[in-house]
Amino acid sequence: MPTFNFPWQRTAAGANLLSPSGQLGVTIFEEITSLAAQHGAINLGQGFPDTDGPAPFKDRAAEGITGNLNQYAPGGGIPALRTAIAEHQKRFYGITVDPDTEVVVTTGATEAIAASILAFIQAGDEVITFEPFYDSYGATIGLAGGIHRTVALNAPSFQPNIAELRAAFNPRTKMIVLNNPHNPTGAVFDREVLAEIVALATEHDCLILSDEVYEHLTFGVAHTPIASLPGAWQRTLTLSSVGKTFSFTGWKVGWASGPAELVAAVRTVKQFLSYSSGSAFQPVVAEALGSPTEFFAGFAKDLAHRSEVLATGLEAAGMTVYRPRGTYFIVADVAPLGFTSALDLARKMPASIGVAGIPLSVFCHAEGAQKTRTLMRFAFCKKLEVLTEAAERLSHLTAKIGI
Repeated sequence: MPTFNFPWQRTAAGANLLSPSGQLGVTIFEEITSLAAQHGAINLGQGFPDTDGPAPFKDRAAEGITGNLNQYAPGGGIPALRTAIAEHQKRFYGITVDPDTEVVVTTGATEAIAASILAFIQAGDEVITFEPFYDSYGATIGLAGGIHRTVALNAPSFQPNIAELRAAFNPRTKMIVLNNPHNPTGAVFDREVLAEIVALATEHDCLILSDEVYEHLTFGVAHTPIASLPGAWQRTLTLSSVGKTFSFTGWKVGWASGPAELVAAVRTVKQFLSYSSGSAFQPVVAEALGSPTEFFAGFAKDLAHRSEVLATGLEAAGMTVYRPRGTYFIVADVAPLGFTSALDLARKMPASIGVAGIPLSVFCHAEGAQKTRTLMRFAFCKKLEVLTEAAERLSHLTAKIGI
């Protein structure tokens, strides 16, 4: 990767937003979204729901705004929310968390990611992520001046090769970032993989940053927080948010939990990013986290059904489909259609059949992009009728494109 002089350049380069010459360009996300709008296509490249979360929670947030919850919240988050987060971790995973010292509320999980990496990574430190990776990881590693190392997740299981994982660690490794369940592949990491990460992090005395925003969106498999494994807690920061679990992505209420000394460091950085936010939303999020277990299970079951509707349409189109075990996303291989580049097909689909997807290569650096060049990601966090229509359109893909 070329050397860039300014922090913004390192940030953009880390997120694959710069050309080799250092010029900002239109991202694939922007390009595909523009094509979808131009042709009135169903945009399954966008990873956010097209319906809001439960109406009672919206009503109570509105009451907070019309009432008196419009000034700064405490920098670490209101006590009721910190307590609810601690109770959530105990209730679902048996993890004991002190709400006063081991939880900090952030402006979405994205701020928690940034504050955590900026708190602990210095220039030249190495940070490992899995690839494909959520672009925020690469961006913040670049901003911090860190060196980004990746470990490939390959189809069909999208589990890492243990030998490659071990080889990625060295004395300069200061952090491994884990996204489980994993965006964009839809993978849920096996317990054996999580245990190996803990063992390697312990051997090399590095931190584990575990992004678990899709923790309640798993299909037929239980979510295991890595912090619950033996030896993990003391070196792990666990992140989550209200956005994915409750379909309120715009509220931007997230959190980090972990040992007091790690959380204190994150809070120190976080207070100079946003200080605080979401005063009217935080009490509602606290209430939402106490929802009956049936709510969480029902939402995941409904989402699993939606994923299957879309999978059927993708298979009817002639793609090889890798069914997800979690998240909002499903990955399909377009190679059986004769395409050697998912990007080429992604550019044709909005006009030809009125459906948009995103090539998986945009979530990778150069070598990883080559390995994933025929894979495409689709989001199924949409209304059932939208997905049904998308599946119908996809079934006519070969005829419309002339394959």
